[in-house]
Amino acid sequence: MNFAEIGSFSGVYFIGIGGVSMSALARCLKDRGFSVRGSDAQESNFTQTLRQKGIPVHIGEDEEIYEDLVVVTGAILPEHRQFREAVRKKKRIVSRAELLGAVAGDYAHVVSVAGCHGKTTTSCMLAHIMKSCGKPFTCHIGGEDSELGNYFSCGGKYFITEACEFKRSFLELKSEIGVVLNCDRDHTDCYKTKAELLQAYREFAAKSERAVVNADDVNARSIPHALSFGLHNGDIRATSLRSDREIYSFTVEEKGIPVVRVRLNVIGVFNVMNALAAYACARLLGLTAEEIKAGIESFHGVRRRFERVGTFCGVPLICDYAHHPREIAATLFTAQRICEGKVRLVFQPHTYTRTRDLMDDFIAALSRAEGAVIYSTYAAREAYDFAGSAVRLTGMLPSAVYIASPERLSDYLRQKVGPKDLVLVLGAGNIYEIAKSIRDP
Repeated sequence: MNFAEIGSFSGVYFIGIGGVSMSALARCLKDRGFSVRGSDAQESNFTQTLRQKGIPVHIGEDEEIYEDLVVVTGAILPEHRQFREAVRKKKRIVSRAELLGAVAGDYAHVVSVAGCHGKTTTSCMLAHIMKSCGKPFTCHIGGEDSELGNYFSCGGKYFITEACEFKRSFLELKSEIGVVLNCDRDHTDCYKTKAELLQAYREFAAKSERAVVNADDVNARSIPHALSFGLHNGDIRATSLRSDREIYSFTVEEKGIPVVRVRLNVIGVFNVMNALAAYACARLLGLTAEEIKAGIESFHGVRRRFERVGTFCGVPLICDYAHHPREIAATLFTAQRICEGKVRLVFQPHTYTRTRDLMDDFIAALSRAEGAVIYSTYAAREAYDFAGSAVRLTGMLPSAVYIASPERLSDYLRQKVGPKDLVLVLGAGNIYEIAKSIRDP
């Protein structure tokens, strides 16, 4: 599908419109003058925002679809009532990834950010760089920037998007710049081997005119590229790192030459890597070092990325989207560096296949937290599998405890939390809403 084809349909209907990526695409099409409606299983902040923007949203599966083009997410099952009806009526059905590829194809300059982790933050940093120097751009984000949300548009020249590797969906994108932040093993339900995953990243980069890769990742740096970045290797490097309670400043070097000093306004050394990736992209787009510095320093974070959502028993309650072992380890390390007491870790596994296939890595990461709470698995699209369950993971961690309800979680933490502690809640499922429901009034 290409962008011109979209206009040949009577309208566009999104099944699963309340998802972060789908709602951003719906708003993008609405801004471009298309007739857009959709449905979702439940109300959310995104469905409310869509209505405010003039996009009708139905809750449930019983609304009739009269549009000719239907967009679905990978989470929609074949038995979904509206999906079955769309198939029966022979409507044109496309995936979220196909539509994203078509939308991106209508922009002169496309930057696509791929990787197991860091996509949202890097995309947001790049969006702030473009906004800071007044470039006409649109961004499609898989999370919520604290200022820009999951979608922002001030022009149609540049398009910034996350490029998701799940089911190889990022291969629908043809980019001017394709970024590979890392090639960590993930999505084992669709990549049976690490070699398969790496090959997908190679194909993604090959579809880009120029690739930017993480030179500190041995697999990523093996991909042919125009520019690389890293703390220890690469064309673009961060040197002279300084930390003030895990808020970092650093000097950016370009091929060994110090160019500019940057101070982040987000926590964690992993964000230095994200900033370097955004910097490298912006340089390839022709921006100056000072323009990039101003944009990066205007970025103040993403929701669910080391976000302080309040307090619990008077101590900081921090939520993070971390659901991969490497993300867990990095986020926990950062929390332990700023906490005077103990980090009370709560982790909700996301999908049974990921937990099952990366079990040893999860054990290694979670073992670094004493007395971790393992919350009931967020299954997403999957059926129960004991081998990848939260119960089994808990059993592999000697000091961990399994909890399956918000009430029990609140009661347990109240017994454990001390005055100098920090509660760190990790996971990509509904644990974010659960954490906010038990926080102090």
